[in-house]
Parts: sequence; structure tokens; C-alpha cells
Amino acid sequence: MFLILAGQQDERARFLASRWIPYGANLLTPEDLSICGWRHHSHPTREDIAVINRRAIATREINAVLIRLPWVSEQELMHIVPHDRAYVASELTAFLLSWLDGLNCPLLNRPTSTCLSGPGWRTEQWIHLAAQLGIPVGPVRRHAGRRQDVPNGAAQHPHDTLTVVGSRCLGACGDIRTVHARRLAAAAGVDLLVTRFTSGEGEPRLLSADVWPDVASADVADAILEYFCE
Repeated sequence: MFLILAGQQDERARFLASRWIPYGANLLTPEDLSICGWRHHSHPTREDIAVINRRAIATREINAVLIRLPWVSEQELMHIVPHDRAYVASELTAFLLSWLDGLNCPLLNRPTSTCLSGPGWRTEQWIHLAAQLGIPVGPVRRHAGRRQDVPNGAAQHPHDTLTVVGSRCLGACGDIRTVHARRLAAAAGVDLLVTRFTSGEGEPRLLSADVWPDVASADVADAILEYFCE
């Protein structure tokens, strides 16, 4: 069984779950965590129970998890009374951090203290790490004010997107950007990473990176499935 942990409105996650039906894929949303039957123990000898599609299963039946959720937000908990949503969202995030960390199957990406799917970094943090690794980087521009014509985040340039999935790198033909993307993923401790490099003539520079690739892309979806099946 493959799980896709995602928000209620994540249409790409729903698309992927339907694409992977033959492989036993199931979508898991924060609302599903409110269903009676979940069991999570801190002691390694006691077996956890998850409720997937309203069916209780032992967590040993879960073969892999794709995590498409940085944390549980109040907007995911419309079934909870309003004055309790902030507290419940915080508790469910803490529960997922512990539960996911206790799974022995492959996770993309393994949770950290700041994010359920790898490091919850801003663009500036990815660029800083890349620069420390000696990877050429582009400028990051932030603007505070009333003007609407100055974009935030990575500077706007023509760019190429490369996606790292395990040992594979999609979107490039073995040039230096492939090496850079893999080095960045390894340094960040993630197996799923999307990077954007300047295109055209001259030395390619990293513009941005994050852990949220377009899983509706057939190439990315197939690479993730291959990673899990390995």
C-alpha cells in the first residue's frame, strides 16, 4: 500500500492517487485523522494502527508514503468547531511528525522539526546552502511596500526545471545542473527536490529550490513510483 498525505484541495495528489490505484495507492488527508481507530505507540514493540479509507490496518502494511503537506493548517479542519481548530491543527501536526518518523518504509521526504516533508526552507535558505556548496546562484529579491510590480522570491529569469527523485534527475541531459541538483538534495538530506536554474548561454545559476515538484507530470510520477518500488 502506498499513501499520499495531502490537503483536501490538493488536486495533483488526487490525480496521482487515481493514477496509482493499481499499486494500492490511497489518499490520506488531515480530516481522516479524526476517524476513530488510530493507534500510535512510542514503544517500538507495540504495533501502530492507521485508518485508511475507513479501514483499520497495521502500519507494517504501508510500503511507502509521499508527503504533500508541510503541516496541518486550520483550513484543513472545517469539521472541527472554530475555537478548537488552532489547537487541533497543532496536535495533529505533532502526531504526524511522530507517526511518520516511526514508519520503516520509504518516505518522500522524511519529516523534520519544521516541516512534515523535509526542511521547510525559504528560497533564501536554499540559495545560501547552494552557495556554501560552491553552486553558482542567482539573486533573491524581496520587497516590502505598496508597489505591486516588484516580484518577491527568486529573481525572474528564463529557467529550466530539474527534479531529483532518489538517484534520478529529471529535466536535464547530464549537464552540470544535474550534478548541482543532486549535490543540493544530498546536502539537504532529501530524496525529492525540484530546482530551477537559469537557461541559455553562460554558467547556469540556481534560482530557487523546494520540495514540492509537480507530481501531475507523468515523468515525475513514474520516477516516484519507481523509487518506491525499488
